[in-house]
Amino acid sequence: MFNIFLVFPFLISSFLAGLASSITGGIIGSYVVVKRIVFITGSIAHSVLGGMGFFLWLKRSYGWTFLDPLEGALLAAILSALLIGWIHLRYQEREDTIIAAIWSTGMALGVIFISLTPGYNVELMNFLFGNILWVSQKDLLLLGGLTAVVILIALIFHQKFQAVCFDEVESELRGIPVTFYYLLLLNLVAISVVILIQVVGSILVISMLTIPPAIANQFFHKLSAMMLGSIVCGLIFTTTGLAISFFFNLPPGATIALISAIAYTLHLIYHGLKKKSGSTSSTVTLS
Repeated sequence: MFNIFLVFPFLISSFLAGLASSITGGIIGSYVVVKRIVFITGSIAHSVLGGMGFFLWLKRSYGWTFLDPLEGALLAAILSALLIGWIHLRYQEREDTIIAAIWSTGMALGVIFISLTPGYNVELMNFLFGNILWVSQKDLLLLGGLTAVVILIALIFHQKFQAVCFDEVESELRGIPVTFYYLLLLNLVAISVVILIQVVGSILVISMLTIPPAIANQFFHKLSAMMLGSIVCGLIFTTTGLAISFFFNLPPGATIALISAIAYTLHLIYHGLKKKSGSTSSTVTLS
């Protein structure tokens, strides 16, 4: 693999993008799994198609070359996260109903703008299915900046996020502003989705944001340890998927997602055998 990096330097950029996605996915994905808001991730991931399509339409139709579909994805992801949280908290509407509405609205807007955009929209295809091999220096700077923001906020507010994820009622009684931290967490999920889109695409984001934490959840008692385990799993999946896709000329995003799914299947088999033998698995607790 090191020799390949020397021969094909662009793979170094792909590896760095995979590293950024693994760190972000491991940290935020752990909150997502513990909080059980996995399908919010799916809603945000698919709603970003509207933002990407809108920015690409402006870029192609009006010559606004300074716009980037990834920036449109970030804007749409944050707006979707805030909308999900605000409607849920303001109107006490069930999250699954809101998720379905935003999911379909974002996809519908994306399809409309794609149909209006002149030319072949290869950029959107890359964002839909991921193309880690085409990560540019500009993309790396954006991914690195977003990853740094996620790490910093998670470090500062980890205890608050942990309390809100495990017991909102108890957090309210302790004087923690649950609404603020819930919305902040949803925004971090939105940022994470945009980072992971660059690697596996919007359609397969859920796999990288939930499978590594789900696996790590069975081996660690503490949330912080679960995050570290998730980061390691994510890095293994992205690196292995990248290598396999390069050698066998396969789509990298789909390959990474498939490697994750295979690992999770093996994990379930192993976990099932442990249950039959009488062993108990660990579960993340508030600690």
